Amino acid sequence: MIRTLSPRLAAATCLLTTVCCLLPWSAKAADEKKAEFAKETIDVGLVVADVEKSVKFYTQALGFEEIAGFTVSADFAKNVGLTSAQLDVHVLVLGKGETATKLKLMQLKGVDAKHGDNEFIHSHLGFRYLTIYVSDTTAAVARLEKAGIKPVAKTPAEIPKEIAPGAWLTIVRDPDGNMIELAGPKK
Repeated sequence: MIRTLSPRLAAATCLLTTVCCLLPWSAKAADEKKAEFAKETIDVGLVVADVEKSVKFYTQALGFEEIAGFTVSADFAKNVGLTSAQLDVHVLVLGKGETATKLKLMQLKGVDAKHGDNEFIHSHLGFRYLTIYVSDTTAAVARLEKAGIKPVAKTPAEIPKEIAPGAWLTIVRDPDGNMIELAGPKK
């Protein structure tokens, strides 16, 4: 005896069969996209006026950890188009492991680096700020205060609920005037 399915059950079965057939393709596409990148985080290089002062700011005021850095010879740096000076890179991390965010700080001695206008994010083109997601804004602000860093303008400020419910935004400037956003809940 052959049973016929109700129209609703037939449609649901058809939909389920379609989804099941597409899942392996979807997973394969996601794996191929993931395989395109060796890491899902990026490293950021930052040229600073005073590397010791900047390392202190990023470690003590923001909570980065310094790990082993590296040196790039002037010849190699010039051949690849970075600079004509040797690079002594200080590497700072947020988190552990290969996917941890890395901030690479460099001070180029003997090079006339210029400060840009950092008053607002629209003051000039280029990367304009870093966003660091914190688990507790209150603790982050306490660490800033302990390091003698004052938030910019009227921050911390609650982020509008339609953007990030329950989150607060604190903006500070590093020793070179670059904006750093700290975003997260208050506990």
